[in-house]
Amino acid sequence: MKRRLRMGMVGGGRGAFIGGVHRMAAELDGQIELVCGAFSSDPKRSRQSGADWFLPSDRCYDSYTDMFERESQVPADERMDFVTIVTPNDLHFPVARVALKHGFHVVCDKPMTLNLKEAKQLAQQVEKSGRLFALTHNYTGYPMVKEARARVRSGALGTIRKVVVEYPQGWLVKALERGGQKQASWRTDPKRAGAAGCMGDIGTHAENLAEYMTGLKIEELCADLTTFVPGRKLEDDGNVLLRFTNGARGVLYASQISAGEENALRIRVYGDKGGLEWAQEEPNTLTLKWAERPREVLRAGTGHLSPEAAAACRLPAGHPEGFIEAFANIYRAFADALRAGTVKKRGRKTEHDFPDVRDGVRGMAFIEAVVTSSRKGARWVRVKSD
Repeated sequence: MKRRLRMGMVGGGRGAFIGGVHRMAAELDGQIELVCGAFSSDPKRSRQSGADWFLPSDRCYDSYTDMFERESQVPADERMDFVTIVTPNDLHFPVARVALKHGFHVVCDKPMTLNLKEAKQLAQQVEKSGRLFALTHNYTGYPMVKEARARVRSGALGTIRKVVVEYPQGWLVKALERGGQKQASWRTDPKRAGAAGCMGDIGTHAENLAEYMTGLKIEELCADLTTFVPGRKLEDDGNVLLRFTNGARGVLYASQISAGEENALRIRVYGDKGGLEWAQEEPNTLTLKWAERPREVLRAGTGHLSPEAAAACRLPAGHPEGFIEAFANIYRAFADALRAGTVKKRGRKTEHDFPDVRDGVRGMAFIEAVVTSSRKGARWVRVKSD
């Protein structure tokens, strides 16, 4: 395929934060171009948004159903190859379902669906369709996260015993949703966000990062969720004990009322030989800790990294890389997979390094287990993704 891949987008119109991030990331390597979209549930706003990005008016659609129907009739040398879904959570499943039905590959923001039932149905549809599906857990795109994963896989840390992962934010310390703040309004509404608040929004990032980096699965958990802001419909703070498949233990904490915090995602992994630590607000640094020798500090862009981490580095050492570049690494891996034709008949796929529909099911199973455990008085609950 000797051309740029053509991307459509659902959601992400004027004033949307994550839509702009996706567009910048997708276009960073010059491999993908935005060609069409249904950017808002308001047809006028959708057309205005498309005009902002110089798209032809006939490729700015009034609804996502209209977009998929009409794009499937566009000549093959012009129609979009895949769609990116950047709507609130309640629309992820219906949009992805229609996209797959019309034969389009899908990139979807997280969490994948509104609930576990939808996630399992979507996984079956992806398998049946044979289309590529990527889930943008963007933190897996950071070079030093890939380095950490490679170190764990190599056995350098020994058998993993302990995982501590946290994602505190402070932006919802007050009831912003009551003032009409768009992001706060839908993220605190169970009809649009799902059964969980901060655990669905950022706790799933922590869950995904822990499983990606260690290669382990969370088998059981015990959760305590709290809503601190009076009148808020979903939890804004949560603490979870974890049991992993190999017997390792863990702690996961997610909060959006931790005053003064920005996006302080941090993970520590400990084995019987050593440990490591990575923080999203200092993403170019990975600290390795050893039982019997001094700790080491690794930096992105240097010549002592694994092939996976080196391939994810875009700049020489000392030049900051961050959020957009991590997103772009997922889009680049997705584009490479699409070009390579890694989607086989009956849904069989070769190995790829981006989160997919299986990770989406894991995330929704995590949310369901967390909510169930907390409602039962912090009882231990199995994470049922199968």
